This record gives sequence, C-alpha cells and structure tokens, in this order.
Amino acid sequence: MASGKSWLGRNLARELGLSFYDLDTLVEQRAGKNINAIFDEEGEQRFRELEREALLSTSELDNCIIATGGGTPCYSDNMQWMNEHGITLFINAPQELLKRRLLGSEKRPLVKGMDEKQLAAFIEEKLAERLPFYHRSHLCLEPDGRSDRHLGVLTDYLKRFL
Repeated sequence: MASGKSWLGRNLARELGLSFYDLDTLVEQRAGKNINAIFDEEGEQRFRELEREALLSTSELDNCIIATGGGTPCYSDNMQWMNEHGITLFINAPQELLKRRLLGSEKRPLVKGMDEKQLAAFIEEKLAERLPFYHRSHLCLEPDGRSDRHLGVLTDYLKRFL
C-alpha cells in the first residue's frame, strides 16, 4: 500500500543481480487486463483469486525478488506460503507517508476518488486489519527517508543467502 515495495524490490534485484517481478504485473499479464479493469469488471474477490494464482506461479522462479501488493499477505494462506518459499520483508512506512503517496491516486482501485480524510481513515483501517499478517514477515524495515541506506543494508544482508 504505497510503502515503496516496487522501488525497493527493483533496486535490490539490480544490486544483487537478480530478476525482479511485480505481482500486480504478473496478475495483469495472466488476466489480459489491468488491475483497475479487473476490480471494475470482476470485483476484488476475483482479483484476489488471480493474485493467488500469480503468487503460486512464482514458485517456478529462482533467485528473484517479488513485490506483492499490500493486500496479498492477508488472503488465503499467502503469508504462510511466502514465508515458506522465500524471505519476506515488511516495509513499515509511516501513515503520513502512505497518505501522501496515495492521495489522488487513480491507479489504485481501493483508494480511487477518496479525499484526504477518507484516505486517512482507510489507511488506518487497512493497517489495523493487515498488521497481524505483516508482522509475520521475516524482516521489518522502518523507513526513515534514507532509501539508499536501507538498500545498502538489505543488499549486504541478503547476499548471505545467495
């Protein structure tokens, strides 16, 4: 949910010489339409089913970094599956940062058309629902505005596993 998963994943993959995949892109490729169209035409439940299928298909990939959507860990047994098949990272971004990044976003169907007050309430509600799942991640990153420092620390740490 706008914490910087794709940015960090893409840059970590580059630093480590690994492939990078964005789960939303895999869903779109499999469905033949974008995320907004899936939500509009088929609803969130169908999106979550497609997301699960795409997630499970990543088991065929080796030595890669995958950025999931913010809701991915919260459905089915996705968090357990991800923990069993890789190293999971929760980026615990401050709510104010999430709000700034999400405000006015037309790309994200769950927040499309929300004003600042609605968005703040939505973020608070979603975090309350999702944090129990996120806290089951192997690693937790607390962003402090110095993304380059975090990238270096994570790169050094993850090199141990390659």
